[in-house]
Amino acid sequence: MTTSTMTTLTQINHFINGAETPGEGDRTQPVYNPATGQVTGELRLANRSDLETAVAAAKKAAEKWGDISLAKRTAVLFRFRELVAAHVDELAQLVTAEHGKVLSDAKGEIGRGLEVIEFACGIPQLLKGEYSDQVSTGIDVFSFREPLGVVAGITPFNFPVMVPLWMAPMAIATGNAFILKPSERDPSPSLLLAKLWKDAGLPDGVFQVLHGDKETVDGLLTHPDVDGISFVGSTPIAKYVHETATRHGKRVQALGGAKNHAIVLPDADLDNAADHLAAAAFGSAGQRCMAISVAVAVGDAAELLVKKVEERALAVKVNNGTVPGAEMGPVITPASKDRIRKIVTDAAESGAALVVDGRDLVVPGHEEGFWVGPTVLDHVKTGMSAYTEEIFGPVLVVVRVDSLEEGIKLINANPYGNGTAIFTSSGAAARKFQRSVTVGMVGINVPLPVPVAYHSFGGWKASLFGDKHIYGPEGVSFYTRGKVITSRWPETHHASGASYNFPSH
Repeated sequence: MTTSTMTTLTQINHFINGAETPGEGDRTQPVYNPATGQVTGELRLANRSDLETAVAAAKKAAEKWGDISLAKRTAVLFRFRELVAAHVDELAQLVTAEHGKVLSDAKGEIGRGLEVIEFACGIPQLLKGEYSDQVSTGIDVFSFREPLGVVAGITPFNFPVMVPLWMAPMAIATGNAFILKPSERDPSPSLLLAKLWKDAGLPDGVFQVLHGDKETVDGLLTHPDVDGISFVGSTPIAKYVHETATRHGKRVQALGGAKNHAIVLPDADLDNAADHLAAAAFGSAGQRCMAISVAVAVGDAAELLVKKVEERALAVKVNNGTVPGAEMGPVITPASKDRIRKIVTDAAESGAALVVDGRDLVVPGHEEGFWVGPTVLDHVKTGMSAYTEEIFGPVLVVVRVDSLEEGIKLINANPYGNGTAIFTSSGAAARKFQRSVTVGMVGINVPLPVPVAYHSFGGWKASLFGDKHIYGPEGVSFYTRGKVITSRWPETHHASGASYNFPSH
């Protein structure tokens, strides 16, 4: 990033072929601090020429990087891991300035990204192939995996460090060149990541950052030299990305939206459940694809649970994310704020009980910020937009049911299948729940069941398009393709044994 002498705004550039560059595109877009409402940066948007330059650099770099030894690759990854760890504070400050989440939450997302880098450092073990000796007389068969070539990651605003780190270390460790198209809302952390990759010794062109909007996305989805696409975002866009890129012959993993439910049974520790529901619903202002946005209160649990959640919602400390002790920041844009408020208003007018109303929250000294306070809606019906839509804001809706079976049926009827949780002291109930729900990631007394790096992240149904989850073992599989070799080295003085018949044992 460079600061213009003509203005106080920071110009946010691309990172192409090992260097920061404004590119050739003449379009720009403002970047805001959501806590103040002020424009803080001017983002350069790529044009077709910038895209072609980045893809050409990636293709050239991939040819060499894919042939570099695993020992040299892991050396770069280990250095990158140490550099990211050393720059946690700087990265977190960039996240808070452009996303709005509190500093402690920003540091938390970086920590989860570090876990994936650490997993990728084990790539020599992860890429070990298989060997079958003497499958037929004098014939051996072995297999291994090779990189795809050039892959692109299209990432959302809500985790500007973690989600790129879910993708890039896996892609790079397996021998690919990676082009990151980050969100236009909070692009600056990606540039610092690019510089850290370079400082770690990664060759130019192996990791690049290309800022842009739909024009750039479509260019990546259709470019003949891009071999794979990783995407995280809303379900409609995930579906579009999957359909467009696969139509152009690319491998695609496209993670979509969510409507995550948490069932609370009467035998649960309700204080513990309320603590975790509040944190999972209001953390990061609810702008997480794994946020709990629906509490399914079973039977007698409902009244007391709602009261306890109300107490916790009212106690959340909402402020600029840089203020010590702040627990929740603003939402990302004025449009997001207006949409959230409308959904809450529609629910209240349709009969939902507005237990805690955060629509008119004002933070003193930050009156122009994009604020929505923690909000709790009780007696929500499944036909209300507060239930059917992914709100992506600090809103917890409570749906009441009479039994665990009814709750499971409710979850399974939902078109999304990203994450879910159950709060209970019954092992039998928990086991029934984990085996019955049609959801990809399940928590038992854990509200945000984001898998550790050596498993893989991904949902079911409308929450995932493509057959590979992100990072972990499935990430290795996604960024590589298998090759099987059947080999024979006959003694030269023996007859060839060639036959016109189909080979057999």
